[in-house]
Amino acid sequence: MSIIEISNLTKNFGKVRALDGINLELTEGEIYGFIGPNGAGKTTTIRILLGILKPDEGQASLFGMDAWKDAVEIHRRIAYVPGEVNLWPDLTGGEVIDLFVKLRGTNNESRREELIERFDLDPSKKCRTYSKGNRQKVALVAAFSSDADLYILDEPSAGLDPLMEKVFQECVLEAKSRGKSVFLSSHILSEVERLCDSVSIIRQGKIIESGSMRELHHLTRTNMILETKEASISLEGLDGVHEIEESNGGYSFQVDSDKLDAVIKYLSQFEVIKLESAPPRLEDLFMRHYRVSGGDQK
Repeated sequence: MSIIEISNLTKNFGKVRALDGINLELTEGEIYGFIGPNGAGKTTTIRILLGILKPDEGQASLFGMDAWKDAVEIHRRIAYVPGEVNLWPDLTGGEVIDLFVKLRGTNNESRREELIERFDLDPSKKCRTYSKGNRQKVALVAAFSSDADLYILDEPSAGLDPLMEKVFQECVLEAKSRGKSVFLSSHILSEVERLCDSVSIIRQGKIIESGSMRELHHLTRTNMILETKEASISLEGLDGVHEIEESNGGYSFQVDSDKLDAVIKYLSQFEVIKLESAPPRLEDLFMRHYRVSGGDQK
């Protein structure tokens, strides 16, 4: 079952085209990663999903309902966490959490207390005293305390320390284990790689790569370090080999994943002393796309 369907979505701000005909689909029980630098179109897409912005062309639907026309009904089934959380300064963190949970029609007191403890949050403090990280904690506790069907998370771990990032990731995986769906926009590629089933990379308002993590890893390159008994070997021009560097009597280079078998067979004739490989990373694929583009678009 499709939870989110986006078809040919286009949005302009004056002469600036923020979204240029994007398409994606999130299915039930899936964690979907949406990545790109600032200004690529991530938050614009999320604001359309939330019914805050109306698209100029195309369609966005959640649970089979139109994101713009049916926003009130949709919001009963979703929990949203932005990257920059603004809270009522005179309310305590606990009061804000209670307010959001009640607005969603759920009141699981034990779940609330468990999450407050796991995120190491003092709910008795006024929101004006909270750091950015603690404001994020309030929003995350409120979101995961509710029994939402879909969690829309826009840079949700911004401001969290590494320990709290781990707690956040655990909460996302627990939501998935309960059959919930998650749409995660993040610039922390290791986080996306660990959590997500599928990923889309957006650049200048266009989706330039989409697929499962397995499919995207197939497009990436394996990093290798090589030492041989032979003083000098030729790697230049070898099909699938890139970024060759010679240092300390050895070589470092990258190999296209689909050429790995052939390259290793070629190397075996040179009396290999050392051959190390690092698995392909989502970061490598992401950076390749953005090097081609000439850098981030702000």
